[in-house]
Amino acid sequence: MIYAYQSCKGDKIVKSMKHDIAVRFVKLLNVIAMTALFAACWYINYAEHVVAPFYRRGNWLVIALFMVLYIIFARVYDAFSITLSRISEIAYSQALAALVSDGIMFIVIWLLMQRFPNILPGLATLAAQVACAIIWAFWAHRWYFSTFPPCRSLVVYDVREGMEKLIDEYGLKKRFDICGIMPIDVCLRDLTVLDDVGAVFLSGIHSHDRNIILKYCMEHRVSIYMVPRIGDVLMSGAKKMHMFHLPMLRAERYNPAPEYLFLKRAFDLVVSCIAIVVLSPVMLITAIAIKASDGGPIFYKQLRLTKDGREFYITKFRSMRVDAEKDGVARLSTGENDDRITPVGRVIRKCRIDELPQLFQIASGTLSIVGPRPERPEIAAEYEKEMPEFRLRLQAKAGLTGYAQVYGKYNTTPYDKLQMDLMYIANPSIWEDLKIMFATVKILFMPESTEGVSDGQTTAMDGEQAAVCGCNGKESASKADTDSKEMARNAIK
Repeated sequence: MIYAYQSCKGDKIVKSMKHDIAVRFVKLLNVIAMTALFAACWYINYAEHVVAPFYRRGNWLVIALFMVLYIIFARVYDAFSITLSRISEIAYSQALAALVSDGIMFIVIWLLMQRFPNILPGLATLAAQVACAIIWAFWAHRWYFSTFPPCRSLVVYDVREGMEKLIDEYGLKKRFDICGIMPIDVCLRDLTVLDDVGAVFLSGIHSHDRNIILKYCMEHRVSIYMVPRIGDVLMSGAKKMHMFHLPMLRAERYNPAPEYLFLKRAFDLVVSCIAIVVLSPVMLITAIAIKASDGGPIFYKQLRLTKDGREFYITKFRSMRVDAEKDGVARLSTGENDDRITPVGRVIRKCRIDELPQLFQIASGTLSIVGPRPERPEIAAEYEKEMPEFRLRLQAKAGLTGYAQVYGKYNTTPYDKLQMDLMYIANPSIWEDLKIMFATVKILFMPESTEGVSDGQTTAMDGEQAAVCGCNGKESASKADTDSKEMARNAIK
């Protein structure tokens, strides 16, 4: 019995190592190919024109700098996620990483040459890199799913059901073979049902029950994918410390270091001022187009909430009719089919141009570049009726972009948006701000990020399952009817 267990465990270790090595090697091929294209462009078009000749080591340093930049931005944009992303998304992310890396390197080359370099070779290289990204994404995707069979997976739920539907909706069926769906009490009754799977999805599980499964899966080398609860997210920012000769975790309200706040404010000021100068032609053209379209006001002001519940008026380019809320009801947009949006508004909303006037509010200190997106008081009050925890978003200054905007959508449920914002608040850092700022570029041209709420809804909570938010924010729900151990075993056979 012990020998059989060790043999099974050993097989899992070997398979996991082979999988990781193969995937890392395929990702390395992509980095080498992208770097080789840049290196060829550098040697052929730019290396001989620097003011002081670089010779061999200097050339290697320039090429190595591109490689480092490309790896960083590829990770920011999830460009290597061949197991979880669609082919088009992988290619788009890699093309974007190459664009940003090439842009930074073009500035470096400009400084080295001390004159404006010929941009055409750089554009040709970028085109070749985009083609390489498309080819690699298609090949890597086909290679992975033809080499590695879908991972046998089990969904265990308590409060939140429907995880298997999300896996189906986002095209993850090739990666995960959902061979069982069961309530938490059935799983806890016989944990050996986990032995025959490679991954477990935990959705809405209370901490005590979750920890039992977590320990068991760790021991048996089963991967865990968990939808966190609010308490889990809050604890993720706890500080490790020792007291009374005991390890402890200290959790407290958002209280970042003074040096972080100073650097964040300085960064906001510098970036917003530069952006205002660079984007002033775009803002001028937008203002003229809005005025010429219907003769109405150029700007639209709306009451919003920021740190500690302080109210302020956010400023946008007007994208809707002047009488969009003539009935006095605050409501979210339903997306492209919203008849309140003007023709000019459809264009500027797709590219987020309507948000540009907020750069002036960032410069003045009312907003930050990165932070929880400010909500309207009326809509926030509706959310807080179901989730009193929603006001925890107000611990930090509101931002132009944020974690929820990058990794969620316009119509992301308030509960999930709250969790994403709390993830940002729990671990503040300049690196996280930079990562979110650059990741925002990726969603500018992704239509699903501006997907509106359903017709007839005024908030993103309408129609949402009550169990997701819990009963009045208490995150409690009745457990499903239990079945026998035999039923649990049959669910994954």
